[in-house]
Amino acid sequence: MCNLYSITTNQAAILALFRVVNRYVGNLQPMPGVFPDYPVPVIRNTEGGTEMTLMRWGMPPPPRAGGPPVTNIRNTSSPHWRGWLKPENRCLVPFNSFAE
Repeated sequence: MCNLYSITTNQAAILALFRVVNRYVGNLQPMPGVFPDYPVPVIRNTEGGTEMTLMRWGMPPPPRAGGPPVTNIRNTSSPHWRGWLKPENRCLVPFNSFAE
Protein backbone atom coordinates (compact mmCIF):
# COMPACT_ATOMS: atom_id res chain seq x y z
CA MET A 1 0.00 0.00 0.00
CA CYS A 2 1.40 3.40 -0.76
CA ASN A 3 0.50 7.02 -0.26
CA LEU A 4 -3.30 7.42 -0.24
CA TYR A 5 -5.81 5.36 1.73
CA SER A 6 -9.06 5.86 3.64
CA ILE A 7 -10.46 4.75 6.97
CA THR A 8 -14.17 5.25 7.43
CA THR A 9 -14.99 2.36 9.81
CA ASN A 10 -16.21 3.54 13.18
CA GLN A 11 -13.96 3.29 16.21
CA ALA A 12 -16.15 0.74 18.04
CA ALA A 13 -15.88 -1.70 15.13
CA ILE A 14 -12.09 -1.38 15.02
CA LEU A 15 -11.80 -1.86 18.80
CA ALA A 16 -13.97 -5.01 18.68
CA LEU A 17 -12.26 -6.50 15.62
CA PHE A 18 -8.75 -6.21 17.04
CA ARG A 19 -9.71 -6.75 20.71
CA VAL A 20 -8.14 -3.46 21.72
CA VAL A 21 -7.53 -3.09 25.46
CA ASN A 22 -6.32 0.54 25.49
CA ARG A 23 -7.09 3.39 23.12
CA TYR A 24 -5.39 6.76 22.84
CA VAL A 25 -7.03 8.34 19.82
CA GLY A 26 -9.94 10.36 21.24
CA ASN A 27 -12.92 10.61 18.90
CA LEU A 28 -11.95 9.04 15.60
CA GLN A 29 -13.57 10.85 12.68
CA PRO A 30 -13.91 9.20 9.24
CA MET A 31 -10.83 9.92 7.15
CA PRO A 32 -11.73 9.57 3.45
CA GLY A 33 -8.25 10.71 2.36
CA VAL A 34 -5.12 9.81 4.34
CA PHE A 35 -1.84 11.10 2.91
CA PRO A 36 1.76 10.66 4.11
CA ASP A 37 2.57 12.44 7.38
CA TYR A 38 -1.09 12.51 8.54
CA PRO A 39 -1.73 11.29 12.11
CA VAL A 40 -3.62 7.99 11.78
CA PRO A 41 -4.84 5.23 14.10
CA VAL A 42 -2.77 2.06 14.31
CA ILE A 43 -3.08 -1.11 16.36
CA ARG A 44 0.02 -2.39 18.15
CA ASN A 45 0.96 -4.89 20.85
CA THR A 46 2.41 -3.64 24.11
CA GLU A 47 3.23 -5.26 27.43
CA GLY A 48 -0.15 -4.01 28.69
CA GLY A 49 -2.07 -5.58 25.79
CA THR A 50 -3.30 -4.44 22.40
CA GLU A 51 -3.67 -0.68 22.00
CA MET A 52 -4.90 1.75 19.39
CA THR A 53 -2.88 4.94 19.15
CA LEU A 54 -2.15 7.68 16.62
CA MET A 55 1.06 7.62 14.59
CA ARG A 56 2.32 9.44 11.50
CA TRP A 57 1.56 7.67 8.22
CA GLY A 58 4.90 6.65 6.73
CA MET A 59 8.35 5.51 7.74
CA PRO A 60 11.25 7.83 8.61
CA PRO A 61 13.35 8.45 5.49
CA PRO A 62 17.03 7.45 5.45
CA PRO A 63 19.06 10.19 7.22
CA ARG A 64 20.98 11.29 4.12
CA ALA A 65 17.79 11.48 2.03
CA GLY A 66 15.69 13.57 4.43
CA GLY A 67 12.32 14.79 3.26
CA PRO A 68 8.80 13.50 3.88
CA PRO A 69 7.93 10.06 5.31
CA VAL A 70 8.50 7.07 3.03
CA THR A 71 5.45 4.96 2.18
CA ASN A 72 6.92 2.66 -0.44
CA ILE A 73 9.93 0.60 0.70
CA ARG A 74 11.51 -1.45 -2.05
CA ASN A 75 14.90 -2.49 -0.63
CA THR A 76 14.28 -4.18 2.74
CA SER A 77 17.90 -5.41 2.82
CA SER A 78 19.15 -1.81 3.16
CA PRO A 79 20.85 -1.22 6.55
CA HIS A 80 18.45 1.67 7.27
CA TRP A 81 15.35 -0.55 7.14
CA ARG A 82 16.68 -3.64 8.99
CA GLY A 83 16.00 -2.18 12.44
CA TRP A 84 12.48 -1.15 11.51
CA LEU A 85 11.60 -4.68 10.35
CA LYS A 86 11.84 -6.17 13.86
CA PRO A 87 8.58 -7.43 15.47
CA GLU A 88 8.60 -4.71 18.15
CA ASN A 89 8.25 -2.06 15.40
CA ARG A 90 5.28 -3.67 13.65
CA CYS A 91 1.69 -2.47 13.78
CA LEU A 92 -1.61 -2.91 11.95
CA VAL A 93 -3.00 -0.03 9.93
CA PRO A 94 -6.79 -0.36 9.66
CA PHE A 95 -8.16 0.90 6.34
CA ASN A 96 -11.21 0.57 4.10
CA SER A 97 -9.64 1.34 0.73
CA PHE A 98 -6.33 2.35 -0.79
CA ALA A 99 -5.07 3.82 -4.04
CA GLU A 100 -1.86 2.87 -5.82
